[in-house]
Amino acid sequence: MTTPSTPSSVGRRTVLGGAAAGAALTPLAALGARAQGNGGGHQMRKRPHGPDYGPLHPVKDETTGLELISLPRGFEYISYGWTGSIMDDGRPTPGAHDGMAAFRQGDQVRLVRNHELRSGDGAYHPTHYDPTGPGGTTTIVFDPDAGKFVESYASLAGTAVNCAGGPTPWGTWLSCEETFYTSETGQRHGYVFEVPTHGVSSAEPLTQMGRFVHEAVAVDPSTGIVYLTEDATPSGFYRFLPNRPGDLDAGGELQMLRIERGEGSYVTYTDGTGERYQTSWVTIDEPDPADDGVRTVQQGIAKGGAQFARLEGAWWGNDVVNIVSTSGGPDENGQVFTYDPRTGELVILFASPDETVLDNPDNICVSPRGGIVLCEDGGGDSYLHGLTTDGEIFPFARNEVVIPRSGMAGSTVEAGDYRTSEWCGSTFEPKNGNWLFVNIQTPGITLAITGPWRKGSL
Repeated sequence: MTTPSTPSSVGRRTVLGGAAAGAALTPLAALGARAQGNGGGHQMRKRPHGPDYGPLHPVKDETTGLELISLPRGFEYISYGWTGSIMDDGRPTPGAHDGMAAFRQGDQVRLVRNHELRSGDGAYHPTHYDPTGPGGTTTIVFDPDAGKFVESYASLAGTAVNCAGGPTPWGTWLSCEETFYTSETGQRHGYVFEVPTHGVSSAEPLTQMGRFVHEAVAVDPSTGIVYLTEDATPSGFYRFLPNRPGDLDAGGELQMLRIERGEGSYVTYTDGTGERYQTSWVTIDEPDPADDGVRTVQQGIAKGGAQFARLEGAWWGNDVVNIVSTSGGPDENGQVFTYDPRTGELVILFASPDETVLDNPDNICVSPRGGIVLCEDGGGDSYLHGLTTDGEIFPFARNEVVIPRSGMAGSTVEAGDYRTSEWCGSTFEPKNGNWLFVNIQTPGITLAITGPWRKGSL
């Protein structure tokens, strides 16, 4: 079955992470227009620093006094939730901090944070999916007016390799397992789990959303359709059509994107900036196949579904789905796509020409002002990058984490040099965007960054 991509009859609105209606041309729209005007030949330029924010310099963490990251002048931050630090429920904070989203509820911001753990001592909460599963989520409460973290607790347990996910318009977090294995207890992994912003998840997998190497999700707030990425090569770009929008437990249909070029499965691996595609969708007949040898991506490819190189980050913002291919592009250093559900058009906004411009982007988020943040996951120095309104990449923050011999008091973090560890889970406080929350995966730290956002493009 092939389903055309047709505009929604429902009026579009941005609820989570997008720009206000009637805003000026967004960074992604501007970049797409430039790429189209250059016949797809536009090359990204990397500025040495943000044109408005200025150069980076080391800044002391207000919690520890250590210079954990470099930022432009005027920005400051606090750290929280170090691996091993005791949470308010009495449990130690799990490690491998990854995807995350922020939810504004009254005067508080509630953050749900993934833990991409592949091995460990088993489930860290009595309500769990698999007693041997070391991964899951924790929930953090932040007071944005006081500028301090006030609570943390375990909220999903017994899962594995919880990499990214995404927020829903109805105020929950979808945590995705980036794995495809069966544990010694016979539990199959490779699912999406829903986590409330208050309390603890039931840890029931949403099996109709597919069993594969999940990465991230983005939800269209006007339709409730969930878009999903897959961290593999080949990977598919999927959508889940819920039977009842906002109630994922009610099931639905899983589909994979098809690019309308030729008769077979189109491969996007080496395509560059400015490529534009018309699309349709093919149905995945067995989203949760009983046979481990049957993969959703192969089912989709057999029907003409498009192939991508390691689809990772996804974020709904500026009325489109923003998608990252970590190792796609002519130089295998990353592509950023947008998919517009209104037109069915998929666009490569840019493909990194080399690692000095952008080195394997992973997570992506959009600020309430429409600006773009990309988390880098390459080799060498590790950066958070911003995207300007005229299509230029610039470093916004650099990882400087070096832990002294004494380690970190109250945690299990060991002394060492962690400057090459990846950034993860960038997400803005959704009401006014005064705080950017982000993780450094190893040794496992959550940061809250604030400063003069409005003087620049983020």
